[in-house]
Amino acid sequence: MASSSSTVLLVLVFIIDVIAFALAVAAEQRRSSAHIADDVQQNKYCVYDSDIATGLGIGALVSLMASQVLVMAASWCFCCGKALGPGRSRVWAIILFITCWVTFIIAEVCLLAGSVRNAYHTKYINLSEQSPSCQTLRKGVFGAGAAFIVFTCMCSELYYVCYSKAKGGPPLQYERDTGVSMGNYN
Repeated sequence: MASSSSTVLLVLVFIIDVIAFALAVAAEQRRSSAHIADDVQQNKYCVYDSDIATGLGIGALVSLMASQVLVMAASWCFCCGKALGPGRSRVWAIILFITCWVTFIIAEVCLLAGSVRNAYHTKYINLSEQSPSCQTLRKGVFGAGAAFIVFTCMCSELYYVCYSKAKGGPPLQYERDTGVSMGNYN
């Protein structure tokens, strides 16, 4: 049975991850688009619409980072504190810890790359007769980030549950007797 503080942590992390997912999906829907316009001298240039997807992507990035920090702070990042008890929970905690970090890094890279690329606009006047290349963010970058946010959410929550089970497991053999035995030797 999970303690109330563990339940509150899991609910809080879930809510933050849902917010990050919603922001990433909104960023995917609101990516910048461009069209070609002419100035008074009939030179062609790119005109981009709003840049809100960049802010939404950064918001998703920060939200996902906050949830990851909460889980890692609550579990002491798996490397500090007392050793975990042996068993399946410890094995799953190790596997999920590694998987959680891999999916987190992939999600953060997708969100950061999408935000940076969406903010970059090629606004130039083309002196030739050809139309300028109005580059925009490829469809699916924020969507991939959103998918990896879901994977990170599942892995981090399962990691914390397995970590909590392994932490509350049976004591390790060297922890049973902490002192020097001072009995009678007859």
